[in-house]
Amino acid sequence: MAESFVFNIADSLLGKLASYAYQEVSRAYGVYDDLQQFKETLSIVTGVLLDAEYKKGQKHGVREWLRQIQNICYDAEDVLDGFEFQHKRKQAVQTSNNTRTKVGHFFSSSNPIVVRPMTAHQIKEIRERLDKVAADGIKFGLTNIDVGPELVLQRSELTHSHVNASDVIGRKNDKEDIIKLLMQPHSHGDGDQSLCVIPIVGIGGLGKTTLAKLVYNDKRMDELFQLKMWVSISNNSDTWHIIIKIINSLSAFGPPSVAYQENVNNLDTELLLSRLRHKLSGQKFLLVLDDIWNADRAKWIELIDLINIGATGS
Repeated sequence: MAESFVFNIADSLLGKLASYAYQEVSRAYGVYDDLQQFKETLSIVTGVLLDAEYKKGQKHGVREWLRQIQNICYDAEDVLDGFEFQHKRKQAVQTSNNTRTKVGHFFSSSNPIVVRPMTAHQIKEIRERLDKVAADGIKFGLTNIDVGPELVLQRSELTHSHVNASDVIGRKNDKEDIIKLLMQPHSHGDGDQSLCVIPIVGIGGLGKTTLAKLVYNDKRMDELFQLKMWVSISNNSDTWHIIIKIINSLSAFGPPSVAYQENVNNLDTELLLSRLRHKLSGQKFLLVLDDIWNADRAKWIELIDLINIGATGS
């Protein structure tokens, strides 16, 4: 359900905050203490999120409380991705001997002297929001529920399409370049038109997911495509698991229900492909596959063959 999705998002965010890389970056930007306080509060809140699911229909206000937690997690992840990207840019500039680049960097918004106060303010504001919402949650009498590792999705399966565009700096040109590619016709010249594939590549932490989010949420995409899907790929996702995620993403607005996922998982090969064809056939769609690490070409060719059933321009 949506609330278990909130648990997974919060748990994923905790994993990111606990990583050595983020601790180093947070120290460099002078926000370590605020992030540690945020992490401690989020850890307490995460422990009661599953209990909140059971009580959302029994106690007034629990559903809204869960929605607020979800929004805070989304905003926190956007800010973290943003200042990690700026830190990567800073490191790249420091290793460059190009004086012009260094001078341009000093006067840009990516200069840590400029970025640090803004980042610190954003993180402090998010921490204070979480403190307030966490305090509000005490009145619901929620209890901690321990979960086994089989119920906790890996972080790579938990990315989402939400982004606060006002927090993203310096990606406008990249975003427009991708949108132009999406709006171009991609014909073979014989009237047939294959699926257009646009890869976004780069080392981890450069903001590839954030860039994809900006494109995905641009209002022109809603006008251009009949269907939009955001699917996160884990390291061990095979073609069949990806197809199941695609079908689930089309089956409801927002996160699919656990019950529906189990139903799809139990379908045999032909029924699963029939469901996929029913959903995509003749539809112009945009599909974002996020967090791909597997470079097995044969795997992706197989997937493209299976989903190449949409309308021209997909």
